[in-house]
Amino acid sequence: MVVELERRGAAAWLWLNRPELRNALNSDIQDLLGKYLKELEAQTSVRVVVLAGRGQAFCAGGDLARMERAAKMTRARSRAEALRFARMLHAMHTYPKPLVARVHGPAFAGGMGLAAACDIVVAAEEAEFCLPEVRLGLVPAMISPYIVRALGEQQARRYMLTGERLSAREAHRLGFAHECVPAAELDARVEKICARLAQAGPQALARVKRLVAHVAKAPVSPKLAAETAAVLAEVRAGREAREGIRSFLEKRKPDWA
Repeated sequence: MVVELERRGAAAWLWLNRPELRNALNSDIQDLLGKYLKELEAQTSVRVVVLAGRGQAFCAGGDLARMERAAKMTRARSRAEALRFARMLHAMHTYPKPLVARVHGPAFAGGMGLAAACDIVVAAEEAEFCLPEVRLGLVPAMISPYIVRALGEQQARRYMLTGERLSAREAHRLGFAHECVPAAELDARVEKICARLAQAGPQALARVKRLVAHVAKAPVSPKLAAETAAVLAEVRAGREAREGIRSFLEKRKPDWA
């Protein structure tokens, strides 16, 4: 299987599994990732999803042999192929459960895009990020919305134009990677984050993701103040919030923990 599913407690780990090709993206990986994400969304026992890579790389980007074939497709078919990847990235970015990218080795091109579409990026110190498309006469088109949001416009402009490599330490300094840890500690750090996420209300997590997406693009205004107040009022009246507050006052774990 080009994507393997592993359960670790409340977390589902999705492993890209084309190690001989550094987990280069192809249609099979995209289809299977989409299938697993849809199935896991419906499973209440799954609270967080981790995206990881087998072998020496997280993901080296698109499969160049596939790209060469795509160059010979009709314009309509080529666009449909690209749209499939764009839709998968959007599904990841708007996924109601937290997505954590466990990055080791190269995360290049589409691989960096996968990490950017996740909510939290944990990188091993030896990991590298790169957007080399321009050196091939290409552009990082579908991943650009997520790269710009995760890296910031000014830094994204540099790395998308130069195609230079970005070390894990520098990615952490710039805010693209939330944590940068020794490779031997990578899994333990990811599992610690997963455990913390599993303590939160699942509906609250989904609501926070939508809230961040909204306020990040909205101007600070009386309209936004009213919208955020309405969000809290609605959430506070819900069963999950009532259970969370009651459990805190009663000094016990909430029923979702």
